[in-house]
Parts: sequence; structure tokens; C-alpha cells
Amino acid sequence: MYVPAHFAETRVEVLQALIERHPLGTLVAVTSAGLTANHIPMQAQLREGGRGRLRGHIARGNSLWRELAADAAVLAIFMGADHYISPNWYPSKQEHGKAVPTWNYATVHLQGTIRFVEDAAWLREFVTELTDVHEHARPNRWHVGDAPADYLDGMLRAIVGFEIDVTSIVGKFKGSQNRVASDRDGVRSALQAEAAPGVDLSELVRDPEPN
Repeated sequence: MYVPAHFAETRVEVLQALIERHPLGTLVAVTSAGLTANHIPMQAQLREGGRGRLRGHIARGNSLWRELAADAAVLAIFMGADHYISPNWYPSKQEHGKAVPTWNYATVHLQGTIRFVEDAAWLREFVTELTDVHEHARPNRWHVGDAPADYLDGMLRAIVGFEIDVTSIVGKFKGSQNRVASDRDGVRSALQAEAAPGVDLSELVRDPEPN
């Protein structure tokens, strides 16, 4: 991924937080048939130094787990907020006209090696944890134990888990850091009026890091 220095984000806690807000990642791999991409909710545990772990699961009917060798290289992509940026939002455009449209966005790319897991206990523990994470804020939470035991056993047999040992992490937050402060303020104000409700503007407009 092309990452100009002013858009680079390396703080592990910031990258971890983006994945937690946007857990549906794109898992990219190369099989004998060529490139494949699957969209999968994942959990990340990132560490300093560009390392960490991703966990998820796929349907057993998805041939990916049969097509990839143990420790095959994969790429996981997590996309945060994104939005078109109009030149008319820059006050400086009124001064000199030197502005063109662009697109602001936040993303995290993680490369690593994958292994698939069929162990029933591992799968039960993982789907329980994944469910608890996404149900925790709901007033009437659904728990894995709410499903009949024989039904749940059947559902677990229908999936295959995976773990990815992360070997590199690249974060890019393209948030108008290359514009002057007044232009960033103009973008922020326009996005507040135009962006979808709930969009985290801190992913779309960011002040440059101090030197």
C-alpha cells in the first residue's frame, strides 16, 4: 500500500481500535485458481513491532481452508470511514483555486501466515467470545448458550476457524494532514453536515503529528 509519511499511522492502540470499530475485514489469499477475497469478521490482538494475531472463522463449505497450505501467506484489510472531499470545502480554494477533489479514508493492512482450526472446543470458545463482544452493549443480549445444544453442535461442525500470525502491520489514515489548518477545519465542518450518522470524524480529518 502506498503510504506518504504524513498519512502513516503506526500506533498499535490506534490500529487496534480501528479494527474493533470495523471488524469486518477482507481476507486476501492466493490459491491455485488465483486471487481470492473473503469478507469475514475478525478479532485482532496487535502488539508492538508489527506483530500480533487475527482470529476468525469461515463456512466449511468455503474451499479456502482446503486450498491453502499450512502457514500460507495472507493479507487482511480493514476499512474505516471514507468520504469524498470536495475542493469547495477548502477556504484556500477561494484564494488561489489550486485544489482538486480527493478521497479521505482510514485503513489497516495486516500480512501474516494462516492456519485453520477444526477443534470443536476452540471453535466453541471463539464463537462465544466473538458473540459476547458484539452483544455486550445490547439490552437483551443473545448468548451462545441460548441455542439448543444439538443445534449449536451442528452449527459448529459447519465452520472452520483460523488464526493468522501477523508479521507486518501498515496503517494509513488519509485525513487532510497535507492541507493547512483552515482547510482541515473546512473539511471537518462539511463532513459534520454531510457524513453518515455515527461516522467517526477522527478517521477522516486529522491534524499532522508534531515534528
